[in-house]
Amino acid sequence: MTIAFIGPPAAGKSRAGRRLARRLGASYADTDRRIAADHGPISELFATRGEAAFRALERDYVARALREVEVVSLGGGAVMDDATQALLGHHTVIQVLASPAAIEQRISGSTKRPLIKSLDDWRAIYERRREVYERLADATFDTSFRPMSRVVDDIEAWLRETNHAVLGTARHEGTSTI
Repeated sequence: MTIAFIGPPAAGKSRAGRRLARRLGASYADTDRRIAADHGPISELFATRGEAAFRALERDYVARALREVEVVSLGGGAVMDDATQALLGHHTVIQVLASPAAIEQRISGSTKRPLIKSLDDWRAIYERRREVYERLADATFDTSFRPMSRVVDDIEAWLRETNHAVLGTARHEGTSTI
């Protein structure tokens, strides 16, 4: 079973997922990074091929990552696809959130998020997706102004407490038991 990170843009999905995977000795993928590595920057994909073409690529990359990788960070909009929502129902889904103040610091001056030019854009996107994030999430963790190591501590503790993943020896043997 894969641990999938979801949430709005700039919430910390990639950082949390990468750190959790490293701690567990698990394989990791960021679907946006995989798409960009194969097809170029996402902002350029949006500009040249449009959002619908990007979302079709994203759907395929998410499905493949959920089959092949133990910890996956999804792009913020990936969860809006019905097929992706159905796939996530078979995995452990962790939502990460951050306060608007934290988000504002993270997106200030960034050009890598094609749908977000301002905090107002971010708020509008988050509100449109909020119900889906909440419905899909098995647990939610706030990354606002907290060291990511503490966030990952909390996620790991939750995984242990709820038996969502078997973590016992993965850290010590370098192999994943997820």
